Amino acid sequence: MRRREWLGVTLASAVAPFAARAQSGELVVFAAASLKNALDEIASAWTKDTGKPKPRISYAASSALAKQIEQGAPADLFLSADTDWMDYVAKKDLIKADTRVNLLGNTIVLIAPKDSAAAVQVKQGFDLAKALSGGKLAMANVDAVPAGKYGKAALEKLGAWDGVKDKVAQAENVRAALLLVVRSEAALGIVYATDAAAAGSNVKIVGVFPEDSHPPIIYPAAVVKAEKSAEATPFLDYLKSAKARPAFEKQGFTVLVPSAT
Repeated sequence: MRRREWLGVTLASAVAPFAARAQSGELVVFAAASLKNALDEIASAWTKDTGKPKPRISYAASSALAKQIEQGAPADLFLSADTDWMDYVAKKDLIKADTRVNLLGNTIVLIAPKDSAAAVQVKQGFDLAKALSGGKLAMANVDAVPAGKYGKAALEKLGAWDGVKDKVAQAENVRAALLLVVRSEAALGIVYATDAAAAGSNVKIVGVFPEDSHPPIIYPAAVVKAEKSAEATPFLDYLKSAKARPAFEKQGFTVLVPSAT
């Protein structure tokens, strides 16, 4: 994928989710921005395999999507990038509890622009501020967006947060943070490994955060209680199936559910 084409995809994934009411019977999926590449591929495969209309998928930060569901946005299925925001809608009785499933796992990485000479060993006590060389650290919102929360937790655990907290360029979601690095507007960034993979040669991974430096990265999915489409549960079943697994794994996700046939 050429740089211009990839940027167009990324910009599309970084915009706020639509608020327009879905057409009657249309399957509407609210999904964390980091799922875009995999879900777009799976949605196309679903239509090809079943002959059913392609789902309408809105990508944004899990926090924004959860709040929109709370406000009555027309979502049938919700895929969050952490359990906290799924717990949020669950506590407000907005999802069908018996459909909830921990679907995917992920990791977070430190990235740099493709031409950067940065070399960073991510470990306890590492000097991230020095590695920034006066530049910015791109992160999704560290107080609300899962990728930002995971990143902040890891930096705190590794003793690096205090040195860089004033150098963080916060973005509305992880794909927007990724774009800051692609454009060299940030010297380094913290994103999911899957986002770095989606960016291809536009960025390079300069460090991987230890799994024990942050809470487990889990993507839960559930049908929204106010669903209007009869396809929400079938599509969720498709996401758990062997047909969807390759698309997730190709992007670097770990599939946490046994694949149904």
